[in-house]
Amino acid sequence: MSDNEGRKNLRMPDDDEVFAVVTNMLGANRVKVRCMDGVERTARIPGKMQKRIWIREDDVVLVEPWDWQDEKADITWRYEKQEADQLRDEGHIQE
Repeated sequence: MSDNEGRKNLRMPDDDEVFAVVTNMLGANRVKVRCMDGVERTARIPGKMQKRIWIREDDVVLVEPWDWQDEKADITWRYEKQEADQLRDEGHIQE
């Protein structure tokens, strides 16, 4: 049995994406996120995710900050709880 027994290969951020933790639900498909680059942003839940993926406070997500407005972002991915725990264990996410 290796240490990697329970490890899944998780989706890692692309060049323009950052890890973020949902801190607040704002309504109207928007959430407040605390990004790992130290910026607090308002993130939009895109239409294709709204009905299929349920996003709650303290979820770990990937966001893509907007080029023209750095305080806003789009959510591109949500991690399951055990995936988020794995990311924390590996040091990708600091609380």
